[in-house]
Amino acid sequence: MNPELMKNAPLLDCRALSKSYGGMYVLNGLDLKIFRGRTVGLLGPNGSGKTTLLKLAAGLLTPTCGEILVDGMPVGRQTKAIVSYLPERTYFDGSMRVSDTLRYFTDFYSDFDCDKARGMIGRLNVPLEARFRTLSKGTKEKLQLCLVMSRRASLYLLDEPLGGVDPAARDFILDMIFGERRPDATILLSTHLIYDIERVLDDIVMIAGGGIYLADSCDNIRRKTGKSINDLFREVFRC
Repeated sequence: MNPELMKNAPLLDCRALSKSYGGMYVLNGLDLKIFRGRTVGLLGPNGSGKTTLLKLAAGLLTPTCGEILVDGMPVGRQTKAIVSYLPERTYFDGSMRVSDTLRYFTDFYSDFDCDKARGMIGRLNVPLEARFRTLSKGTKEKLQLCLVMSRRASLYLLDEPLGGVDPAARDFILDMIFGERRPDATILLSTHLIYDIERVLDDIVMIAGGGIYLADSCDNIRRKTGKSINDLFREVFRC
């Protein structure tokens, strides 16, 4: 594809995307375009379909109808090679050492930068010989985030990446992880910690009722509403 066309084409493109479970639609005819080089907050109340959308983009679920494209390709083997996904729950075996997780990612992902991961893990003071089960919930999340962000991916999908991280450490994590993102890569992250993470977001997507409630740049929203993203979210969803 022509480089100029690639620059202007959406990296993630959802077209009339729907997903149902047992006949009940979580996403229903959702249309969304997300472009390269953006950090995008995926916001919505519990049960609004945030995790479902991330899993569809990661290729862990298949649409009930509609389509979802990554870099112009239907989600599948090719797109999985350029998508790095962080699930909401930890998934490593408790007996694994931190060093084992590095080997796991090295073996499994050809684009994994082990030196980068080691550097980030070192800055977080996570011992390489510690077993996964001995780590706190927040440290487990930090470790998995370091691993996921050390892939040379085009699209990073992060499901509640800082939920268990101590509030005092969140700014450090944000500066370290998101500051090292490649300029042409995109991060799509779901979060309830809007106040803490708002400063790193370029755009937001609010979903509710199975579709898009609002999708715009943070600067446009603040200018139009005179509100922070956190205040607007609380006003819309009364939380």
